[in-house]
Amino acid sequence: MSIESSLPVVDLRDARTDRQRFVQTLGEGLSDLGFVAVVGHPIDEALLSRCYAAAARVFALPEPLKREYEDVAAGRQRGYTPFGIEKAKDQNVFDLKEFWQLGRELPDTHPYRLDGRIPENRFPAEVPEFGEVFREYFLRCEEVAQMLLAAIGEYLALPEGTFAALTRDGNTVARVLYYPDTAGSGAAGAVRAAAHEDINLITLLPASTKPGLELLTRDGRWTPAVVPPNTLVVDTGDMMQHLTAGRLPATTHRVVNPEASDGGRYSLPFFVHPHPDAWLTPSDPAFGPPVRAGDMLAERLRAIGVA
Repeated sequence: MSIESSLPVVDLRDARTDRQRFVQTLGEGLSDLGFVAVVGHPIDEALLSRCYAAAARVFALPEPLKREYEDVAAGRQRGYTPFGIEKAKDQNVFDLKEFWQLGRELPDTHPYRLDGRIPENRFPAEVPEFGEVFREYFLRCEEVAQMLLAAIGEYLALPEGTFAALTRDGNTVARVLYYPDTAGSGAAGAVRAAAHEDINLITLLPASTKPGLELLTRDGRWTPAVVPPNTLVVDTGDMMQHLTAGRLPATTHRVVNPEASDGGRYSLPFFVHPHPDAWLTPSDPAFGPPVRAGDMLAERLRAIGVA
């Protein structure tokens, strides 16, 4: 049975067969809502099943062991972040989640590795398949992200290669999220992920293991993100909003608690970032001053309590 999407649907296969429609549908969807649904992508169900199976084994490890992979000095941008640490910006109650982050693997001699701005990955030795499958996941997502960014650049009439240069050696992050089954527990008012906007350029989100994602529409209504199976949800973040002077806005979203026990929820957002030294200069100077991507990220990490 087909499922009607609540988001504009973009077919990645049109990037080659019907470029004009692909660019226009993607750009208009992100401009109008900040979210689109992407079909025809190479992040298949078999890969996701392997990812979620590896994630379940990792989060089942004893808490003290998981904390050995926590990297507080790096703002928890790699490795493990325990339950009860991260909160949404401007919120006082922490989100009901724990997660593991991994990113780009640069040579040891790369300047961003030497100065620590792109930290080394921390994969759990106890679950060796975790590193293997998420390296593959990262590469597949990166491929899709670059196709989408190239089309966004065309929609905005930017010089060819603008986003490729902006994200080369960027601090892109894959986050492996686990929302425990917290029915009846947690601080008053706490939810799995409180209302927030992403900080980065674009985010790719494949099918999570349970529902819960909701978007705040332009007229102030919370609505569930409903998409067909095997679909990526893609949204624009604050860096894209700043760069485009609001033409591609960052849309507020959240993950709500289930009404009843659901056994927990896993999710795999892929946050596409510029390189730390990239200057984000708004297309309209009246929108605000240029900001450096690394500084903008560092400020947000402090605001959400991980740095």
